Amino acid sequence: MKIDFNKLGNGLVPAIIQDADTNKVLMLGFMNQEAFDKTQADRKVTFFSRTKQRLWTKGEESGNFLNVVSINIDCDNDTLLIKVNPVGPTCHTGTDTCFNETNNVDITFLAHLQDFIDKRKQEMPEGSYTTSLFKKGTRTITQKVGEEAIETVIGAMANDDENFLYEGADLLYHLIVLLTHKGYRIEDLARELKKRHK
Repeated sequence: MKIDFNKLGNGLVPAIIQDADTNKVLMLGFMNQEAFDKTQADRKVTFFSRTKQRLWTKGEESGNFLNVVSINIDCDNDTLLIKVNPVGPTCHTGTDTCFNETNNVDITFLAHLQDFIDKRKQEMPEGSYTTSLFKKGTRTITQKVGEEAIETVIGAMANDDENFLYEGADLLYHLIVLLTHKGYRIEDLARELKKRHK
């Protein structure tokens, strides 16, 4: 990665910090070569503080580190996009982001759940309900999907919103188990839907 630290004339490049899971932009900071090298080595975001005129690792006092997932550079080689897993709130004011936004997008939990179910399939830990489904195979998993679909419909028809959402969540969980059992992921359904969208 060749970074142009000379373009701004001060040896710094902007670094956009984005949550790897929610895709929310958390903050913007600046890095010089030394801060970038330290970030790469420690896998914790380190900036060059323009006010303190020194390197500053985010979280060095608060413990709210930004653990690096990936680093990308823009087409002009003068701006970084760093995806992170944040520990605690990012902003010094105590908010999730420096833009006063909540860093919470519920839909991204589906990817986390998919990863969790994938791990269950790989490790097959004893005593896990998900493991028991994988061991019982396609017939049992598809029966569970069918049962949960019927219970979801019953909840909807009865105008029982609490039960409708509860059973709908069960349906989605069992569908992800079935997808995983068949060698697919929830993202494969998203791609299929995206293909159909006009």
